[in-house]
Amino acid sequence: MIRTILWFTYFWLYLIAIQPKLIRVKRLEKMGKTSEHDELTNQTAKKWARSLVKLAGVKVVTKGEEHIPAGPILFVSNHQGNFDIPILIGYIDKPKAFIAKIELQKLPIIQTWMTHLKCVFMDRSDIRQSLKVINQAADHLKNGYSMVIFPEGTRSKGKALGEFKPGSLKLALKAGVPIVPVAIQGSYRIMEENGFRIKPAHVEISIFDPIPTAGLSKEQAAELPERVRRIIEQGLSG
Repeated sequence: MIRTILWFTYFWLYLIAIQPKLIRVKRLEKMGKTSEHDELTNQTAKKWARSLVKLAGVKVVTKGEEHIPAGPILFVSNHQGNFDIPILIGYIDKPKAFIAKIELQKLPIIQTWMTHLKCVFMDRSDIRQSLKVINQAADHLKNGYSMVIFPEGTRSKGKALGEFKPGSLKLALKAGVPIVPVAIQGSYRIMEENGFRIKPAHVEISIFDPIPTAGLSKEQAAELPERVRRIIEQGLSG
């Protein structure tokens, strides 16, 4: 319990401590200095994310990062626990934003940083809003920003891989960018397995070969979610 209290205290104190950087990020955006804005935003997020994971006593091993191509991509990952976002930010070098649940938009300061990262917030109970968010995320991909989606739609809180939501990979097809499957093993052991108390764990990130999406037939596009799911499932069982 002491680790959990310390972790949450550090979580918020760190956000307060980097407020000067957030002011600078906002200033760079206002000045139109996009590359400087993006570099500072991503560097700050990565440093914060790694510190959160290390403070939790988590060891992360990343495999297959050489498979990540240059240019914008859609990372498609399973979702075992709350730590998946800081793990992916901190331990995959390529800058990335997330298609996140709309509840995160209500968190002060965090929401602002996520917006500067180009994250978008989806309300899965609102079909019209979800379609709008998919189009927004596709635009970010077209503009050179990589994105992450958890197509299960919610945390599995264990080893099992859930079904992928229909249409979850449409934004990759809309933008014509490659999909990079990612398997996260063990992140549920940090919180979800312990009644949401934080405990040390070993986590592995496995990154697989990119799957091109440009020029796919309708049949190939329809089979894409199950194809990606099989790759991730095999990675989890390997």
